[in-house]
Amino acid sequence: MIMGTGSGIPDKILTNFDLEKMVDTSDEWIKERSGIERRHVLEDGKTNSDMALMASQRALKNAGVSAKELDAIIIGTVTPDSPFPSTACRLQAKLGAVNAAAFDLSAACSGFLYGLTLADGIISSGKGKHILVIGSEVLTRFTDWEDRTTCVLFGDGAGAVVVGPSDGKKGILSTYIKSDGRLGDLLYMSAGGASIPPSHESVDQRLHYIKMKGREVFKHAVRSMADAALHSLKESGHRREDIDLLITHQANVRIIDAIAKRLKLPKDKVFVNIQEYGNTSAASIPIALDQANQEGYVKDGSLCLLVAFGGGFTWGSCMVQF
Repeated sequence: MIMGTGSGIPDKILTNFDLEKMVDTSDEWIKERSGIERRHVLEDGKTNSDMALMASQRALKNAGVSAKELDAIIIGTVTPDSPFPSTACRLQAKLGAVNAAAFDLSAACSGFLYGLTLADGIISSGKGKHILVIGSEVLTRFTDWEDRTTCVLFGDGAGAVVVGPSDGKKGILSTYIKSDGRLGDLLYMSAGGASIPPSHESVDQRLHYIKMKGREVFKHAVRSMADAALHSLKESGHRREDIDLLITHQANVRIIDAIAKRLKLPKDKVFVNIQEYGNTSAASIPIALDQANQEGYVKDGSLCLLVAFGGGFTWGSCMVQF
């Protein structure tokens, strides 16, 4: 079960009006096509693990669990502090979680749900009791600020949950994860790995930035997330009308609306905060979940459906009862 939630959001804000001064775009154009009004940007000198630390400390406090009680730390991220050691290991040191195993998980925007699925499996098998699952991203440092089609979309942030043993019928009721590597060239970053290591040429060719074919991503995102949502519903034995709150990956308000329409859910059952944070990849669902928790949208007994889609392509869903 999810015992506690937390988030870590940078103070610096970049609005659509700020972007109007940087590239050929407008507040109206951005809001119409994405629903985004502003995004948060991590300050110079701070790291992914700094945001993850803030989110984790808040989640642990909310759960009433100490760092030393953690059996594992899983971070979903594609923007780690460094290739190695993992951002999770860096976070472990900062938290003082001396009894935990720690590792990063790369599944792009689905990273948090992949991590939640692993945590559920570890706890269900009896191999652990308390697991910290985090989605944390610094996407603005890999954003091409000359590309008006992508630079308006991304923001930075971290969200975390503490997962523990299920209490009766409450907890993580079902999980579902999938991928299709054949679609990897629709959303990717070419350089920085072993195939194209950093060089003057790779930097000059702007290969260290996020690239996306927006229309194709949109089409596959709606179809895959709707399919994942139906899988979790079926596996948990619930109907669409049983859902109290739908929290999807916050990539584009039109995608969110399309999924809600396919599930026939009214707007008051769909949580949206993309206007404030933009697309924070693996961090978007745990940030939204923490906000929903703190603002009272999630109550005792609430049935929540979490759904994500990301580069890879990866996608997944999770049904949770609080």
